[in-house]
Amino acid sequence: MNTLTDILGASLVGGLVLLVILNLNIYSSQTKFSSDSGLRLQQNAKTLADIIEYDLRKIGFNHSGVAIKTAAQNQITFYSDINDSGVVDTVTLTISDSTLVTSTPNPHDKILYMIINSDTSKGPSLGLTNLKFTYMNSMLQTTAALDSIKYVKTEIWLESPEKVDSTYAQTYWEITINPRNI
Repeated sequence: MNTLTDILGASLVGGLVLLVILNLNIYSSQTKFSSDSGLRLQQNAKTLADIIEYDLRKIGFNHSGVAIKTAAQNQITFYSDINDSGVVDTVTLTISDSTLVTSTPNPHDKILYMIINSDTSKGPSLGLTNLKFTYMNSMLQTTAALDSIKYVKTEIWLESPEKVDSTYAQTYWEITINPRNI
């Protein structure tokens, strides 16, 4: 009888230890996924910021006169010899509607568009959900006058392509650019 009790007790303790190990494994996997998703989100934010910064630094390059054509909250159109060909181009940076991104399960994703002389180049989504431009004069005060814009502040919001713990992980990135040619 004691042997049977010992076997049942050992089986119970062994089962509990097995459950603890399985729970630890599940927790470890979820933590790794969450951490990887957050890291990927930060890398995507940096990539988008680099792309936008590179383009905005070229505002007015090889152009005389007012370099910015349109200064809207979600779109900027400017003149620049963007590819250094000797021809001044009209360049627009804007974002798409969220319904155009079908490659991820996130319903808020949008695509970054760079339109050069009405030739649309679709950029990456990388989880981009919102893009906002703010235009400032030399005193860093918000302005709507195209000829007094000296700084362009860009804010980007991103979300992870997949849900992490039943929500989409989010991040925010902000850059203020002072293009040399305006």
